[in-house]
Amino acid sequence: MTQPQTMFAKIWQSHLICEDGDGRSLLHVSRHFGHDGSWHAFSFLQSRGLTVRHPDQLFTTPDHGVSTLSHNLADIHDADQLRVVKGLDANAKKYGFTVFGLNDPRQGIIHVVGPEQGLTQPGLLIVCGDSHTSTHGALGALSFGIGASEVCHVLATQSIWQRKPKTMRVNIEGSLSEGVSAKDVILAIIRKIGANGAAGHVIEYTGSTIRNMSMEARLTLCNMSIEAGARAGLIAPDETTYAYLKGKPYAPVGADWALAYAYWQSLPSDSGAQFDAEIHVNAAELVPMVTWGNSPEESLPITATVPSTQDYPEQQRESVQATLDYMGLHSGDPLESVAIDIVFIGSCTNGRIEDLRAAAEVAKRGKAVVPALVVPGSSLVKSQAEKEGLDKIFIKAGFQWRESGCSMCVGMNGDLVAAGHRSASTTNRNFRGRQGLGSRTHLMSPAMAAAAALTGHLSDVRRILNGDPA
Repeated sequence: MTQPQTMFAKIWQSHLICEDGDGRSLLHVSRHFGHDGSWHAFSFLQSRGLTVRHPDQLFTTPDHGVSTLSHNLADIHDADQLRVVKGLDANAKKYGFTVFGLNDPRQGIIHVVGPEQGLTQPGLLIVCGDSHTSTHGALGALSFGIGASEVCHVLATQSIWQRKPKTMRVNIEGSLSEGVSAKDVILAIIRKIGANGAAGHVIEYTGSTIRNMSMEARLTLCNMSIEAGARAGLIAPDETTYAYLKGKPYAPVGADWALAYAYWQSLPSDSGAQFDAEIHVNAAELVPMVTWGNSPEESLPITATVPSTQDYPEQQRESVQATLDYMGLHSGDPLESVAIDIVFIGSCTNGRIEDLRAAAEVAKRGKAVVPALVVPGSSLVKSQAEKEGLDKIFIKAGFQWRESGCSMCVGMNGDLVAAGHRSASTTNRNFRGRQGLGSRTHLMSPAMAAAAALTGHLSDVRRILNGDPA
């Protein structure tokens, strides 16, 4: 009898070309995503006299270095960023791959564009020169980030050498309470297992909570798998997945859809499949979360107080104190008393239409008392938000409504947090200087970030949703 298999094992095996005897496997790459930061890999390719093996499976878009004030090249003031954005178009013309450029209505952050175009599909092996490629696992694709030299290898061969990771199942059961989102779920998981808790593993998220999540919520969850140290995150495709994909521009149609659908249904992990590690989470116990330190694992319920060094083992206390000093926080202070200077809503973690709807639902209840930027994850998300009138809600509440791009998540385009200033951010990373030299970043959900904009400090969004004045 065939041994029960995990979904990861099924996808890995279906893409396996050969093994080298030293623990490495050569895998066929189904689809390759790229962005303006892929410029270095194309330079490697050209210097070696190579070409793109399968340009029909390479899809790119400028996102990291683009201006959010407009999509005019004249608004990209950093010479290096301008060079790589223009270089992506030049390489697309040279090698014949697809680029959703600045004048294309499909432009956006690559991890938003892939799913919304139907390029991300169950059972595919997808790579991109960006760590948050794990996002695409929400649709049942094995997806992970790779380095520039690996990007070059994939460009030239449509294959990649990898060591097979272990597997971890994170089972989440129960219903989420009001004001609790997928962002709170993943922050709670990372706090539970640590920033390296899933190192060397691919996480599969299971349970009733996952089955009841929208595709946008699942994308958020898988996006931050990398912050738990995982190689990738996976969610089994189901009717939510199929409904999301149906009719997307690159989704299969007709007889091809029927064939794909039959294959997709074979992908979920078999009953009795063994995982190398298992984690269990009770969704009913989760509350809105916020980070206080310089790692996503340094998070707490918004109702908590700033931790003390005495809360940690002696060997960690010096590091914790250094983090508190950098963040300008004092042990014992309520997290809700922490003033913030700027708010950012966007990124490949939380820049989708559902995220903007959640933020707008809070924003319409007051007026921003600190600068607040709303940056849609793609031009299509921006268009949809404007059709729904979300832009008007944000603007009326004093938020800035911008063009799509990575923006303040990584700060490569000039959208920065000033040194010593504190941001409430819907992004995925909060290490020192991530949003600008000397910046202080608190990660949270879109609704929580909008609440912080209305109050000027970290705030429990549930009170605003329940009618308390901002």
